[in-house]
Amino acid sequence: MTSSSFINEKNLYEQDFYLWTQTLAQQLKENNFNEIDIPNLVEEIESMGRSEKRELKNRLIVLLMHLLKWQYQPEKRSESWRSTISEQRICIETLLEDSPSLQPLLVEVFEDCYQKARLKASEETGIKLNFFPQESPFTLEETLKNSY
Repeated sequence: MTSSSFINEKNLYEQDFYLWTQTLAQQLKENNFNEIDIPNLVEEIESMGRSEKRELKNRLIVLLMHLLKWQYQPEKRSESWRSTISEQRICIETLLEDSPSLQPLLVEVFEDCYQKARLKASEETGIKLNFFPQESPFTLEETLKNSY
């Protein structure tokens, strides 16, 4: 008897997520739509979208933080910072290639991400928060441009 024998089909989503995904995939392949766990499927699809949005925002925050550190601590510039800036730009570009509909989100979240990056840069560098400009010294285009 396998461990899946003890699983109640009605609560498969809560009991064994991986098995739930495999069962759902099989049901879809077999056009067995009456058996599909629609509420949890909808929840997972929405969660995937939120995850993409969260990743984009997190990468933008890290990128902006490193750009601030680069600009306001030139004596501490390193290949590691340059590498992080490049990596975040590449990852953001890849996210946008995979999901072009995220592009307008960048404009929408840019200011909030800058404020979070400003806080993180202050924490990481020990530079007082008010030393960093209240408004981003970089445009969105400059932020995403491949330089440094």
